[in-house]
Amino acid sequence: MNIKSLLLGSAAALAVVSGAQAADAIVAAEPEPVEYVRVCDAYGTGYFYIPGTETCLKINGYIRFQVDVGDQPLNGSLSNDSDWDARTRGQVQFTAKSDTEYGPLTGVIVMQFNADNASDQSAKLDSAYLDIAGFRAGLFYSWWDDGLSGETDDIGSPVTLHNSIRYQYETDAFYAGISVDELEDGFYKSDEEPNNVGVAVGLGGKAGAFSYQITAGYDVDNEEGAVRAMGTVDIGPGTLGLAAVYASGPSSYYTKAEWAIAAEYAIKATDKLKITPGVQYYSNYYVAGDDFSDDDAWKVGLTVDYQIVDNFYAKASVQYLDPENDDDSTAGYFRLQRSF
Repeated sequence: MNIKSLLLGSAAALAVVSGAQAADAIVAAEPEPVEYVRVCDAYGTGYFYIPGTETCLKINGYIRFQVDVGDQPLNGSLSNDSDWDARTRGQVQFTAKSDTEYGPLTGVIVMQFNADNASDQSAKLDSAYLDIAGFRAGLFYSWWDDGLSGETDDIGSPVTLHNSIRYQYETDAFYAGISVDELEDGFYKSDEEPNNVGVAVGLGGKAGAFSYQITAGYDVDNEEGAVRAMGTVDIGPGTLGLAAVYASGPSSYYTKAEWAIAAEYAIKATDKLKITPGVQYYSNYYVAGDDFSDDDAWKVGLTVDYQIVDNFYAKASVQYLDPENDDDSTAGYFRLQRSF
């Protein structure tokens, strides 16, 4: 009986203590509501809503390491006579989109950072423009920046990044547009000042396995124009690409030759490996004074692209140039690039 009384008494004491502790318990305050980032899938993958707004933002870019090799310095410095040069680049792009009564309003900022070594570095605004209802204004690359997929073709403008305003109509399979370009840092003849203006037009599209692009530009101050046509078609294990360009004279739209033709065949060897041999012929190659020279030139090359893993790529390219009445040269590069 003593043991039984002791157990009952202990149980009663524990119940009293537990009740007292429950009465004195501290209740944690509810956490403040947090607005988490929401995914915005209206404009494709990678977009999210900026908190507190209806604007969608996407951040992407790449890190690139590249080693250039060749008979001439390739880093833009004539004082460097080394036959190889290593460079690193980091680029980040911000794309903002929001709905309006005129359609999506787009804003793009691209920042690029280049380092040739620890002290020789540069940062630049690579693009910055706004886009709505087909109209684009700001600093952006022209249609003349486009080319074939390999590295052999040389059919673009000497400078393709301009302050411009343009209108472009486009569907899933076709586009056509016109732009007015400030050609301030392009080519200008000896009696002209570097304040040129140009007008460019572009159209292109796809039809099954075939794609095409036609680009033309008229340099108002130099009073010269250029036109270029490109096309690709899937044939066998790869894609055949052809291009031709003609210039009435040297201008900010084309300075390499009076006319040129280029061809390549991009072989998809595996899902990760692409091999692209290419060739180009130049007639009246390069500029002598204010006009093209009377010399011709040939160029042949090979470009190899390999996807190591998702978003990590390697590229190697070698090009051989043989101009008439001048020394031939061989140049190339090896590149590693991680995109995000």
